[in-house]
Amino acid sequence: MLKAVNAPGKGWPGLSQGVMMKGSGVFVTTGHVGTDSSGEPILTSLRDQIVAVFENLKATLEAADLDFSHVARMTCFVSNFEPETLATIREVRTAYWNSECPPASVMVQAALYDSRLVLEADVIAVVP
Repeated sequence: MLKAVNAPGKGWPGLSQGVMMKGSGVFVTTGHVGTDSSGEPILTSLRDQIVAVFENLKATLEAADLDFSHVARMTCFVSNFEPETLATIREVRTAYWNSECPPASVMVQAALYDSRLVLEADVIAVVP
């Protein structure tokens, strides 16, 4: 059985921010981007937008009673592979992961739905 999970105020019509696969021990998210509460991209800085991606993921994980320690895999879709972008993603990502057991991860260059976005990320988490 599947259960939709959306952080308060984060639901989009026709889309779940996360889905709990009851009985399987698995939780998956949709792609999360660096937007504010109104859905607009954060444009104050590259770092601010990337932090917003992780904060939005954090809110969805918390709505499922999980946190980043439960994440087994992360997929990042990056609009460009500029050295500054990659360095900033790595810096921010490190602040959210358990350094002893960071998740497996994949990074792919991709066109995102809004050209102002630099990162979209989704995760697969293990439900205890």
